[in-house]
Amino acid sequence: MFQALHNLVAWTPLGLPAFLFVITLVVFFHELGHFLVARACGVKVDVFSIGFGKEIAGFNDRSGTRWKLSWIPVGGYVKFAGDANAASMPDAKAAEAMSDAERKRVLFFKPLWQRALIAAAGPFANFLLAIVLFTGLNLHTGHVVMAPVIGDVVKDSAAEAAGIKPGDRVTAIDGAAINDFEQMPEIISVSGGRTLKLDLVRGSQPLTLWVTPRTMKIRDALGDLSSTMVIGVHPSPTAPVTRVTYGPGGALLAACGTSWDIARTTVQGIAQMVRGYASADQFRGPLGIAKMTRQVAVYGFLALLNLAAVLSVSIGLANLFPIPLLDGGHLLYYACEAVLGRPLGERAQDVGFRLGLVLVLGLMLLTTWNDLVRLNLF
Repeated sequence: MFQALHNLVAWTPLGLPAFLFVITLVVFFHELGHFLVARACGVKVDVFSIGFGKEIAGFNDRSGTRWKLSWIPVGGYVKFAGDANAASMPDAKAAEAMSDAERKRVLFFKPLWQRALIAAAGPFANFLLAIVLFTGLNLHTGHVVMAPVIGDVVKDSAAEAAGIKPGDRVTAIDGAAINDFEQMPEIISVSGGRTLKLDLVRGSQPLTLWVTPRTMKIRDALGDLSSTMVIGVHPSPTAPVTRVTYGPGGALLAACGTSWDIARTTVQGIAQMVRGYASADQFRGPLGIAKMTRQVAVYGFLALLNLAAVLSVSIGLANLFPIPLLDGGHLLYYACEAVLGRPLGERAQDVGFRLGLVLVLGLMLLTTWNDLVRLNLF
């Protein structure tokens, strides 16, 4: 316990402002997406909150929206007119008592396509934020590329079993061209343990080998242990390193590619977890993100912006999962309405929201447990 308190005190001066900055930036743009599209569709917004729980400070704008900061800084919400709660469950009883003029500004009575746009606007605002941040970072710093040359081969590893040797230069994995060493763990970590075809050059001789990744506990770039698929190689310290610079168009294109790669590998990683080929200990919750922001903030403000961009993609993608309470759950309900020609019954929606709450709480417990284990509290 004493060590935990000591770590908290050491984390606070840099970690707290860094964490609040990253979370507030990502959450604000997510909720702003909902807000702007709702207002464009003529929906009245009652509350725009950064954080949950009791209000710290706030104000009312000319349209009657309450803008506020709340005590629990791990999310936020936009509450529309006619919503029963912050999860945008419709208040059917209140809707029945509304006048025609009031109904024109209520989300529940808007056309299906407008409600779907409003639900999707939050996640896509996160994707847009990530692309803007990555574009700016690409313009400012470019991209460092390390040639995919093998340095050390871990003893008794999958790489050693496959015959990979120091000095080999990897050119492709399963047909995907490799020109940066960082591409290799991205592909291998989501391979699900299937055998991969490695094209490489040894000396001047092209060579093809087959390697089957194995799950191992390794430390990531921030020093945290987690289970992931690896083959057991390290980059060569003498491998050529080049810096790629971009113009505006190239920076934007690369930013879109980076955002897409994060989303794609995230989905592939979750699929591997569901199939049992990857461990759920890779998930991080609020405590893990708080620790991560402190570790990243040491490297400067640009590193913090890069983390914010990565988290923005992850949060946008997570909110698109078809789980009631999340934006994807609302989109699922709207899809059912489009097929049925009418909204789902109140009972069905209520059951869905309850199941969604159980799933979200379960995920929060899992990620919090992972965070506590990483913090060596258990």
